[in-house]
Amino acid sequence: MKLQIHSIHFDADVKLLDFIQKKLDKLDTFFDRIHDGEVYLRLERSDNRRENKVVEVKVNLPGTTLFASEQSETFEAATDEVLESLKQQIKKYKEKVQSKS
Repeated sequence: MKLQIHSIHFDADVKLLDFIQKKLDKLDTFFDRIHDGEVYLRLERSDNRRENKVVEVKVNLPGTTLFASEQSETFEAATDEVLESLKQQIKKYKEKVQSKS
């Protein structure tokens, strides 16, 4: 899947970018017609300084766009949570599309 990864107010290292690409490529196993996606990585100012890493992912499918956002202690953990959320959304989308057919 073609991803555009944006890191807001910081420079993400190559290791993190590769991790995110590898994880989100797994979505292709659930639905093979994903057009592309955008990932936003942000450091958020919050009362809880430990959980200040935010990962937001927008995935474009035929006829719709899926979105998930998670906040965690690390970008890797937030990416894992976003991946699980998007898997559920893709499964619902597939069921909806198949029921219309």
